Amino acid sequence: MAINSSIILTKKNLLGGSRDPLLLWLPIIIGLTVLYLPSLVDLFRGIWSTDQQAHGPIVLSIACWLIYRKWPLMWQRSANQSSAPAGWLIFIIGLVLYVIGRSQEILLLEIGSVIWLLASILLLVCGTTALRMQWFPLFFMLFMIPLPSALVDAVTMPMKMAVSYVAETILFWFNYPIARTGVILQIGQYKLLVADACAGLHTLFTLEALGLLYLNLIRHDSLFRNIALAIFIVPISFTANVIRVMVLTLITYHFGDEAGQGFLHGFAGMVLFLSALLLIIGTDSLLQLLVKLRGVRSSALGEA
Repeated sequence: MAINSSIILTKKNLLGGSRDPLLLWLPIIIGLTVLYLPSLVDLFRGIWSTDQQAHGPIVLSIACWLIYRKWPLMWQRSANQSSAPAGWLIFIIGLVLYVIGRSQEILLLEIGSVIWLLASILLLVCGTTALRMQWFPLFFMLFMIPLPSALVDAVTMPMKMAVSYVAETILFWFNYPIARTGVILQIGQYKLLVADACAGLHTLFTLEALGLLYLNLIRHDSLFRNIALAIFIVPISFTANVIRVMVLTLITYHFGDEAGQGFLHGFAGMVLFLSALLLIIGTDSLLQLLVKLRGVRSSALGEA
């Protein structure tokens, strides 16, 4: 009891007294930097420099911004809270995951451990209120963790087959001379391979992150609208991939292979994210209309 009172008193001094809170966080920041700076260097030199995992730095930057965005309010609300003892267990789990991941070169464990460590630090320093307020940025960091190659390969091929099939079917409806063999589309004299970057699991993860970020920033009051939009993010991601493959196919057919390759490396990602964002906003608008119609109908039934 005396120990807990001492912890609370020390924390109050750090939060509201004359001492600078930086004295509390500086050792934590230095410790996290020592642990994860080598990991970040390896990621930027390796998998984050590829097309499949180029979203990793973006997700990390957005997660840091989300944490910073809520930091003042979190700091204020957790000022009088005591540390949560469960934070030590989570801290130990995070360290074990980091040691195993770093020593065995398992990125899933090495990079994933940062979420455990950050959660434990929030619990130990600020209490449960801080963790509740920062749960989404920590969850959002899941999308920057490199996935096991076996899982990626197992899921990516069916996705590429489905995207290729839908793109071929739609363009065939518009009387384009197109045929498909597996994940290879032939339109006119040109052949296009639907690559992993065009319709893979990594792309789906990136678009899922975009949709969830949109949900978090908009923050609808309607539970139906939030759940429905979260469910629709998966088909929206698939549709955005189909649109990108179709645009690439049409550019190659009308302007040649050189123009198609230029689009693939210059604007394909932009088209993907723009189409996904427009689809999310359009779907959200339709859901908003449905919510309003349900409200009007409920009011009419209540008056009747």
